[in-house]
Amino acid sequence: MRKVLVTVLVLVAVGAAAVFWWTRPERDKPIDPRMACHVGIYRLGDGRLVDIAPTSDEGLRWRAMDGRTGKLVQDTAGAWSGTVGWSDRADTTPVSLGTCEEPAMTFEGQRGTKLDFPAIETRFEGNGETLAGRLVMPPGDKPVPVAVMVHGSESYSARTFNAFQRIFPAQGIGVFVYDKRGTGDSTGSYSQDFHLLADDAAAALKEARRLAGARASRVGYSGGSQAGWIEPLAAQRSDPDFVAVSYGLADSPLAEDRDQVQLDLIRAGFSGDALVHAREVTDATGEVIASGFKDGYDQVEALKAKYGNEPWWGAMKGEFTGDILAHSPMMLRLVGPFHDEGTTWRHDPLPPLRAVKVPLLWILAGADKEAPPEETRRRLLSVAQTNPNVEVVEFPGTDHGIIEFETAADGERTSLRYADGYYAMLVDWIRDGALKPAVYGNSERLAPKAQPETGAPQLSQ
Repeated sequence: MRKVLVTVLVLVAVGAAAVFWWTRPERDKPIDPRMACHVGIYRLGDGRLVDIAPTSDEGLRWRAMDGRTGKLVQDTAGAWSGTVGWSDRADTTPVSLGTCEEPAMTFEGQRGTKLDFPAIETRFEGNGETLAGRLVMPPGDKPVPVAVMVHGSESYSARTFNAFQRIFPAQGIGVFVYDKRGTGDSTGSYSQDFHLLADDAAAALKEARRLAGARASRVGYSGGSQAGWIEPLAAQRSDPDFVAVSYGLADSPLAEDRDQVQLDLIRAGFSGDALVHAREVTDATGEVIASGFKDGYDQVEALKAKYGNEPWWGAMKGEFTGDILAHSPMMLRLVGPFHDEGTTWRHDPLPPLRAVKVPLLWILAGADKEAPPEETRRRLLSVAQTNPNVEVVEFPGTDHGIIEFETAADGERTSLRYADGYYAMLVDWIRDGALKPAVYGNSERLAPKAQPETGAPQLSQ
């Protein structure tokens, strides 16, 4: 009887794994060759740049350097059409790519010429795994800065999908892009262990500097989201010349869930005691996940009994809290460990952040729902008070990715475009070592405050 019960529990666990909130990442599917032939960055007749990138599903994504973007699909007759941003809204921007046999890229009436860049494919050793990388350089022999692109939490090949490997070289910056462990052509299993990933990033920087040789004037890190945890750690284990982070957190991964839950409740109209009690809940669910699904269940069950009938209880979602509350302790113990990706849940980012002495640019998304910026902003400004190399900039009203959006009556957001000035800001800071006095869209410089007479202070080279 006991053997039968164990078998049933295992079958239940396996079935639940298919619908549980995490799924193990799969290796990338090959890009449709009818789409792959169009991938590249194009210079229009009027000098503007437009990047065409693959997507994980059917179609392509165009990105203009002013932040506008849309998805492109081609019908059976060869005609191209698109949608605005990440919405289902028809896009009236005239974009056409022709066919693989007869390419003819045009954008807003301007013919585009695909740019080619020298590229070197490589394989190098990270922490116990062999990683696939690519160095892409601007044409010529002039020394240029090189940005090592550090990934977020995505589980796909950066060498396939990271558009900065074209956007930066088109504007005078070299790029080293690599597949994180467990993705693309790199070996190993996908992981969110920040220390392993920081070791991999440090190895990537070393490889980028080796391959670029005398052409590298400065070599540093650039990336978004999870890169905010990884880059400062990697900087302690290597010798970067700069660190650039976009829409990352200077708080722990557990705090990310906590703050998301707080936003869930505020958007649902709750305040006061509801927010205080929800903090008790996220502390308990955080213990469950940080312990590898071993501990914390008694506290979670006690809070269910105490608050489970409160009107705010069902509004809690967060990064993981809502999913933990929706499953029994037995199910979590059985299924949870199968989906443990080694995340460094209790990571304290402040010590490595304070240890960064090279120029650091941190770009915040002011309305970030995935990585709420309030505590990160406070911490960064505190670090900037004692480190003049720290520059903090915010794009108000943008979500994760520095993406502008519309909000429906039910609170749902529709992502429409990147913020104007975002790409230009990264390019200027990495390529020139400083931001220009000019305004970058609606961005706000929080630290240091630029003076109109002198512009932004020059960063050390």
